[in-house]
Amino acid sequence: MKVLLVAGARPNFMKIAPLVAALSEHDAFTPWLLHTGQHYDEEMSRVFFDELGIPRPDEDLGVGSASHAVQTAQIMTRFEPVLLRERPALVVVVGDVNSTVACALTAVKLGIPTAHVEAGLRSFDRTMPEEVNRVLTDAISDLLFVSEPAGMANLEREGVAGEAHLVGNVMIDTLLEHEAQARARQAPERLGVEPGEYVLLTLHRPANVDDPSVLGGILDALEEIGRDRPVLFPAHPRTRAAFASGGLDGRVKVMKGLRILDPLGYLDFMGLLSDSMAVLTDSGGIQEETTVLGVPCLTLRDNTERPITIDEGTNTLVGRDPRAILRAFAEIGSGGGRTGRRPDLWDGQAARRIVGILASRERL
Repeated sequence: MKVLLVAGARPNFMKIAPLVAALSEHDAFTPWLLHTGQHYDEEMSRVFFDELGIPRPDEDLGVGSASHAVQTAQIMTRFEPVLLRERPALVVVVGDVNSTVACALTAVKLGIPTAHVEAGLRSFDRTMPEEVNRVLTDAISDLLFVSEPAGMANLEREGVAGEAHLVGNVMIDTLLEHEAQARARQAPERLGVEPGEYVLLTLHRPANVDDPSVLGGILDALEEIGRDRPVLFPAHPRTRAAFASGGLDGRVKVMKGLRILDPLGYLDFMGLLSDSMAVLTDSGGIQEETTVLGVPCLTLRDNTERPITIDEGTNTLVGRDPRAILRAFAEIGSGGGRTGRRPDLWDGQAARRIVGILASRERL
């Protein structure tokens, strides 16, 4: 059976890689990979395929960057003829980007069974485009593969029609598969920082970077943290543009301790994350990766769709107030921060569980 897997943006690649591998191991399935091109530059696409051993996509839609509406519409328009030509037995979408909801909606309207991997996550914040994508994709998918118990509870409360399974976290499959290789690259040493003596920062969400006053407040906290230790910041293009448009370029260039890096490949980023003293982020997936690696994580948001990283992991929600950020960081400095535990089923076998469930069904 042909299983069409959709990848579109950087967070998707780490989730797709173990699914492609697990499907390839099973005689019943032939994986067929489609890249929408939502993230299309070298650092956000090709390098991830190379490092994670993902085969060259069978099809690349090449949609590129655009507004949410235009990008979603272009993906749907270009995806439909591919589905009509290939007629897969199942379409698998992952995560919560525009490619996720666009491809799920297109497949469902053609009567093609659709599975959503990483279903059920909810921030309960509809101002986040990802939250809208998550809710809509779950509402129309036939199969829902869930990474944490809160996701199962959310789906039950919403009364979704799809069949839900708690399978674990496919992104952690990728992390555990490549952890040793990432550490062996010695990214901290190559960047001239001591393991355990630096902070890793990611920052890209519109709520944090589009308002110069909010972004300036976060910089206030980073400036204080950077007085004592390096803050390594692989900068997202959105954030670089926000520095320029908000008149913050000059300030950022002279901030002590802040080192702005070009975007990193998966292995170098994981190597830096593994050996960092702490991570400051507004990313969803990094909250999960720090939980598994035991690295304290301060999330610069007021909510998270991954509550298990707080309940069981190393994550603390600190919001955007520089005083709250500095208080939480001081606690890490004085006591080492939260240690947490690895959640159940985050054991590197989630993709194989998904394929086992697919293989056990009489029909997809």
